[in-house]
Amino acid sequence: MTTPSSTTDLSSTPSTTAWPSKLTDAVMYDTLVNYLVSMARTVEGAMNRALDAIVSLDSPRTAALPSEVFLMEPRINEMEIVIDEHAIRLLRQGSFTDDELRLIVAALKITNDLERIGDIAVNLAQRVISLREMPGAQVPEELAPMASAVRAMVSKSLGALIFRNVDMATHVLESDDLVDQYRDRIFEQLLQRMTLDTQVVSPGLQFVLATRHLERIADHATNIAEDIIFWVRGLDVRHGRGLAVGAQAGTEDAAGVTTEGTDGAVEGVVEVGTVKAASSRRTPNMLADTVEEAADDEASVTNNSHVLHSGVTPDCETERA
Repeated sequence: MTTPSSTTDLSSTPSTTAWPSKLTDAVMYDTLVNYLVSMARTVEGAMNRALDAIVSLDSPRTAALPSEVFLMEPRINEMEIVIDEHAIRLLRQGSFTDDELRLIVAALKITNDLERIGDIAVNLAQRVISLREMPGAQVPEELAPMASAVRAMVSKSLGALIFRNVDMATHVLESDDLVDQYRDRIFEQLLQRMTLDTQVVSPGLQFVLATRHLERIADHATNIAEDIIFWVRGLDVRHGRGLAVGAQAGTEDAAGVTTEGTDGAVEGVVEVGTVKAASSRRTPNMLADTVEEAADDEASVTNNSHVLHSGVTPDCETERA
């Protein structure tokens, strides 16, 4: 008499070894994104300290900010190396989806732009130290609104990274021209002053370099926004090819963008159907007025973008505990 075999055909049962592997892969990709957000926060903190120092040049409360920027640079450089090594570790696996591959490529490019923003923050801090030693250095009137426009661009880039929000990234692309206009106007004003009074040539040149630094930060924020669009949508919008993205985003969500896991909609940035149409009709003067109206009265040192744009990025600690 034969009895049923007590052994089980392993080939007919689902394999459980795939689950830990998939879980590990998901954790590694989430870790890469978290590394990016952490580095972006640190870079933003260094940038905001440098901007506060250059805008409030004569304020005693900003005297120590350049030193803080110098101390944050090694940390930013180390974070870039960590992220690059983690991305290379993912590439060595050799098997990933299109979305995962775009994330790795975008991460390698975003870290480079973030590191460059950190370097530019150091350059701005050096300008501040030089200007403090020059008697009669007068901050250009439009430097503060230009700094506010740059803050908004970096803030929205960070928000787009956290929320994977293409509309925020598209807004960054639209803001780049405004920063260029500020740079040109400030340069013309400084050139006129230096022509009339040779004593202001030295501080004037320092402010010209400062506006160039701000414009470069805006360019890197634009690069980050383009990389985020590539990651999320798989679209290459570099070199002015991002105009179609705004129209596509408006058709996909005319009612607004909500973020899963947050307390509500991102106020002041979403409302895609209305804001996108209105922003396309704005003149440079209207954009400048909008930035000036949105700029807060900075009574204390800005640590991160939550202070200025609480609806775009959530609050967090910028400095090391």
